[in-house]
Amino acid sequence: MTPNAKPSEHMAVLATLDPASVAASTVVTTWVPVKNFLALMALIETGVLGASATLDAKLRQATDAAGTGAKDITGKSLVQIVKATGDNKQAFINMKVADLDTEGGFAFVALSVTIGTAASIFGAQLFGMFPRFEDAAAFNQAAVVQNV
Repeated sequence: MTPNAKPSEHMAVLATLDPASVAASTVVTTWVPVKNFLALMALIETGVLGASATLDAKLRQATDAAGTGAKDITGKSLVQIVKATGDNKQAFINMKVADLDTEGGFAFVALSVTIGTAASIFGAQLFGMFPRFEDAAAFNQAAVVQNV
């Protein structure tokens, strides 16, 4: 870490599930390439969960940006968040590029979040961490409008 660098030079917002009330269903971010980063991190934020609702989140891998051959990344899923203890909480999922099945050609990642039982408010971000070659801000998704 360079002490004179901005933290935002070391991380980029690659994909988001913007805060919203989501019906019981599964939502998935866009598939992002991992080639430009040494690690990725997902941040999941709950708002008010519906009655008896559950939230499950995991990182998945694919061989291309269309999600071809998608499968879970071993060990990269949250313990289920439940209504009784899960309102207004945050959770992280960390991964290194070495966690992917690179020998199988997997080079893309997406965050998948499943809301069970009742509509719930949540948001999530998928960050690229520690860029390989340049300032991470170059890889921010288009929705990032300021970097001060």
